[in-house]
Amino acid sequence: MSRIGRMPITVPAGVDFKLDEATNTVSVKGPKGTLTQQMHPSMKISIDGNTVLVERPDDNKENRSLHGLTRTLVNNMVVGVSTGFKKELEVNGVGYRVQMQGNQLVMNLGFSHQVVYGPIEGVTIETPQPNKIVVSGCDKQIVGQAAAEIREKRPPEPYKGKGIKYVTETIRRKEGKAGKAKK
Repeated sequence: MSRIGRMPITVPAGVDFKLDEATNTVSVKGPKGTLTQQMHPSMKISIDGNTVLVERPDDNKENRSLHGLTRTLVNNMVVGVSTGFKKELEVNGVGYRVQMQGNQLVMNLGFSHQVVYGPIEGVTIETPQPNKIVVSGCDKQIVGQAAAEIREKRPPEPYKGKGIKYVTETIRRKEGKAGKAKK
């Protein structure tokens, strides 16, 4: 039995959880927003008071795989509408800085031009400091995708560490040409 799949999901107060059993569609509404997703038809989702359980019909390999996945997707929806998700990025480099102009993120990343990242529905981007970006929203997948797209504009390089990186990310540093051993 899947350790993750069999754990119950607690629905906090203020979150409205609806299940359409005909199409196996889960709809969750909370203070941060509303999320709707159709789950795999073989997974059985049941609501018991303020807890949600995900069960699988048999121990078929596909159903074992989908059991933990379905439970995690439903849990991410509940957590997203109640507390939300956020990714923090850090900009390192001389002259590298970011700022918001209206609802667009404008980045100076050492190119001859400014890099502009447009707004995405369901995601809020903030720049509390000129070298920090905070991407937040209720859908974990969209928040992670937006953060990855921003990081992709100038990934960190291994010699000086210049570029955009996640706050929790560590960059493996390399020595330059001077570090090479002579024969």
